Order: sequence, then structure tokens, then C-alpha cells
Amino acid sequence: MNTIFKGILFGIISAVSYGVNPLGALFLYQEGVNTFSVLFHRFALASLILGILLLVQKQSFRITKKEFVILASLGVLFAVSSVSLFSSFHYMDVGIASTILFVYPVMVAIIMTVLFKEKISLITILSIALSLGGIALLYKGENGSTLSSIGILFVMLSSLSYAIYMVIVNKSGLTVHPVKQTFYALLFCLLTITVCSFNNPNNHIEILPSFSAWMWAGMLAVVSTIISVVTMVKAIQIIGSTSTAVLGALEPLTAVMIGTLVFGEIITAPMYIGILLILAAVILIVAGKSSGVKASIQKILFTSKPKQRQTGY
Repeated sequence: MNTIFKGILFGIISAVSYGVNPLGALFLYQEGVNTFSVLFHRFALASLILGILLLVQKQSFRITKKEFVILASLGVLFAVSSVSLFSSFHYMDVGIASTILFVYPVMVAIIMTVLFKEKISLITILSIALSLGGIALLYKGENGSTLSSIGILFVMLSSLSYAIYMVIVNKSGLTVHPVKQTFYALLFCLLTITVCSFNNPNNHIEILPSFSAWMWAGMLAVVSTIISVVTMVKAIQIIGSTSTAVLGALEPLTAVMIGTLVFGEIITAPMYIGILLILAAVILIVAGKSSGVKASIQKILFTSKPKQRQTGY
């Protein structure tokens, strides 16, 4: 399998698996589980599974001081992003929250351009434009009501911290195995959430109340955490943070489909168009990673038609 194609596939898997976050979160909220308890059990289970996997693979748990600092930073950022996103679900529809979250590819592109002088290709710009256009069309308010300012603030904070997370993974120079890297990032994330819960009387960590709650927490741990984060790291290592972020357009698309199929939300005509735009953005970024297709696109866009030679009589 082509290496670039593997990177794209990893990016798609990461986006879709992360996009099922609302599914587990809402069912756990319905059982009366608070935000910090949901995230604590999610990351505790994920860390436990990854720790066992590392033991089975007989990998060393040792990390250097530099790796400790970087992985601790990633853990804090992931905790901030997760708590902010899950908190926003209390203030707005999960589909809307997930679509607004997708401003993070733009943030990644801006950070990479400003801080690391990365040149943004025309294909990437077009992909971001199509994705944002699709996101705008996916938004649908309820009876014309305005969105919660607190909810928007939570989502934007989640988006920014997630964007910084992706940039650090790309530019930190970490050579740690993706599974080991994810284990430590989630472990520090778990510690951050635990400490924060002590200072929030409404979100003290509680034991999950039922078997079904443990099942949903397990789903979040395996699908939305382990699979999503590990494949994201692999995607960034192969195709870079900007392209991986653009492929994240599938996250809100997944959230919208869950809202429709599971929670009975109605898809309007503008939303259908938005979905098509998002898919077009994903196809464009995939095509742009193929050297042959990329060359063809650039030739079409930048090569003017040759003037016909005039002949005299």
C-alpha cells in the first residue's frame, strides 16, 4: 500500500472515530453522569488498555525528560480540548458543536504558516474553503434561536487546544512509538482531569451507575480515544498536521449522521449540500497528495493556453 495513501487512510479513520464522541457522551449524560466523570472513565479505561498493550508488546515505559515535558503538554492540551467540547454539549446541539469545532484546520494552517513558515498549497486552501463552506451549510439553528455564547466559547477553546496539540505532535520531533506516545498523553490527560475535578463541586468524579454506562465509556475509550489518537499520530507523521486537520472534515459529518440516524434530527437541503462540499474537500486533499493528480491540477490552474500561431497569407 502506498505510504501517502496509508497516511490519508489513518486520517480518515481518526476523524470518523473521533466524530462518534457525541454518541457516547449523550447516552452517558442521559444516565446522569457528569462531564468530568465521563471523561475520567473514558481516559482511565483507554490508559489501562494501552498500558496492557505495551506490556504485551514488551515495550519499555521509560521516557526522557524532554519527552516527559512534551507528553505532559500534550496531555494537558487534550484534557482542555475534551473538557471544553463535552461541556459545550450542555449548551448547544452536538451536531452544531461538532461543526463549529472544525475551525481547527484553519487554526493549524495559520499556526504552521506564522510560526513555522509552512507554505500553504492552493489545493489545501481550496480544501479548507470547501470544508468551511460545508460546515456553514451544516449549521441549523432551532427556530432561529441564537447560539449560546458560553457554548461557542467552549467549542472555540476546544478547537484551539486541539490545533496546538496537532502542531506539537508534528513539530516536537518525538520519536516515541505512537502507542506509547498516546499512552502517556492520555495518562497526563487523566491526571489533569482528576485535579480539575477537585475544584469543581458540580463535576466530582463518580462511579458509573450501570453496565450500559460502562459499555458506553468503553466505546469512548476504544473508538474515540485509542483508535482516533493513535491513527491521528500516524497520519500526522506521514502527511503532516495541516492535511490531517483538513481530513478532520469527516468529524462533523459523522456527528451529523449520528444525530440523524440515532437522535432523529432532520437533514435539510442546505445540509445535503454542505455534506457534499465536505466530501469534495476530502477528495481534493486526497487527490492533492498524489503527485500525478497534483501536477495535473497545478497544470490546469497555472498553465495558460498557448496562443495560436498566426500565419500570414
